[in-house]
Amino acid sequence: MAPAIKDKAKKSKKTEKYLGPKPQKWGYFHYFAVIWVVLLAAQYFYAPKGRNVSYTEFLDYLNGDQVKEVLVSENKIRAELKDQGPDKVNVITTVPVKDDELTKKLYLKGVNIKGAPKSTLIGSLMSWVFPIAMILLFWNFVLKRGMGSAGGGLLSMTKSKARVYVEKGIATTFADIAGVEEAKEELKEIVGFLKDPSEFGKLGGRAPRGVLLVGPPGTGKTLMARAVAGEANVPFYYINGSEFVEMFVGMGAARVRDLFEQARENSPCIIFIDELDALGKARMGGFSGSGGNDEKEQTLNQLLAELDGFDSKGGVILLAATNRPEVLDPALLRSGRFDRQVLIDKPDITGRVAILKIHCKKITLDPNILLKNVAALTPGFSGADIENLVNEAALVATRRKGKHVTEKDFTSAIERIVAGLERKNRIINPEEKRRVAYHEMGHVTAALALKCQDRVQKVSIIPRGVGALGYTLQRPTEDRYLHTKTQLEEKIEVLLGGRVSEQTFFHDVSTGASDDLNKATDIARAMVTQYSMSDELGLPTYEQRGQQFLNSNYPFEQKSSMSELTSQIIDKEVSQILERCREKTTELINKNKVFIEAAVKELIKKETLDEQELITLWDQNGIK
Repeated sequence: MAPAIKDKAKKSKKTEKYLGPKPQKWGYFHYFAVIWVVLLAAQYFYAPKGRNVSYTEFLDYLNGDQVKEVLVSENKIRAELKDQGPDKVNVITTVPVKDDELTKKLYLKGVNIKGAPKSTLIGSLMSWVFPIAMILLFWNFVLKRGMGSAGGGLLSMTKSKARVYVEKGIATTFADIAGVEEAKEELKEIVGFLKDPSEFGKLGGRAPRGVLLVGPPGTGKTLMARAVAGEANVPFYYINGSEFVEMFVGMGAARVRDLFEQARENSPCIIFIDELDALGKARMGGFSGSGGNDEKEQTLNQLLAELDGFDSKGGVILLAATNRPEVLDPALLRSGRFDRQVLIDKPDITGRVAILKIHCKKITLDPNILLKNVAALTPGFSGADIENLVNEAALVATRRKGKHVTEKDFTSAIERIVAGLERKNRIINPEEKRRVAYHEMGHVTAALALKCQDRVQKVSIIPRGVGALGYTLQRPTEDRYLHTKTQLEEKIEVLLGGRVSEQTFFHDVSTGASDDLNKATDIARAMVTQYSMSDELGLPTYEQRGQQFLNSNYPFEQKSSMSELTSQIIDKEVSQILERCREKTTELINKNKVFIEAAVKELIKKETLDEQELITLWDQNGIK
């Protein structure tokens, strides 16, 4: 685990400042908007004011000698009334029809008559400015701010969508990461370069232009990139690879250019592209015939050009992350572009203990708990899986109203993650329950008789998840990275234990072993086609794993050069391995019928048996 943070650093708060796009300069729309507001104000302050009345009411005022002065403009009349006190009171009316006698009436009444021009300057300007302003408003809204885009409208499509953060003080640092010590050592050079580029290159060396973080999902690739920025205290440009790709050809390339221009202006800094495979997939040879492919290839070409144009002393580092390095274009991975690949793999037991210590700081932990025992239950867990496990264990302890999170809570959380939620209310008829008990004890018997390295931790006939009517939980005694042929066959024999047990005690089989048979077949096929463990086929391999870090439903790719005869031999060899393992499992089950009968009775009564209970029953009835 990384060294502890100093006390002074601990007191500093974690702050993230979003720099965002730079303020836009005033455009034509802003000037026209100001003119428009001024004209409206002039129209409001200088336009004639008064109370609107009907033409009949105006004639009543006129006949009653209450009109002092009128202003005639086209078919409108603004009249000032007499004897209204210190404040002038005006009325405005519209002449509905042509009245030739109106002027004579006004003259005879002694009213002062004034005329107004047909149209004012303000009115003329308004008639021209209003439609122009509306057009400019539409242009500004649709092309700059409209269309529902996050950073703007159509004219902003070429702008980079990268989120920019600045880490201040102690934010995300290497102290927040555990289990990947080798990767942290690799990236410390990048931190040193960002802090002082000139000092780093005083002997003539240069920092790598690009660093590719590869590894399974959930292992902390994005967190590692943020930690580099936090350690160096530099701006951190974050963007996903898919955000470069648009339906319009050329938009992605423009965004790449804009991103690197922003980065150069704010150097030293880090550009982090997550899910690089969305942008950097290997290009197709020849004419693609697809606009979408053309857009991706142009975007990738622009990224390659920007990498080539990097100034080694410019203080800009490109980090990228992917869990599919096998699909990346070879041009991306050559020297001078992504110079270095850093593997961030799933942690070993030491790393898992360190990760547990980090995440357990957020919960109230039982002081007597041994995190090494918890870590031993989590082989193959990534950092994200462990974080989820800690949270799930805290929820389990909360549901039982406990004061501390205990090791038993972690065990329950692992069972829930691996096997699913318990479904105690699911009604199973006694015959099916009995069959499930014999099935699960078949797995247990094979594992105990073979003395497998994966020890049986618990067996249960409580339904879990979607389709599991029971489960057998095994725990490896240590992390293993190699498997021998004997160990793989033992795995198959344990998987076949349930099916063989059903056939032995019920003289019939059910659909409950379908998942076991699928896993056993996959292991047997891998032994033949990938690991060359077949004497008849020899050393050639005929299938290879297509996805290095992703667990796929179709993990193997078949080579096209395989002949039909070879395919038949492979099928025959797979069947022979499964049959040989079935025969050995049948022998183990027949030897230990007494143990199975005794264990099934206890299992039906208690529904769950732990490791100690199983060992006690095995010592009393099992045949080693």
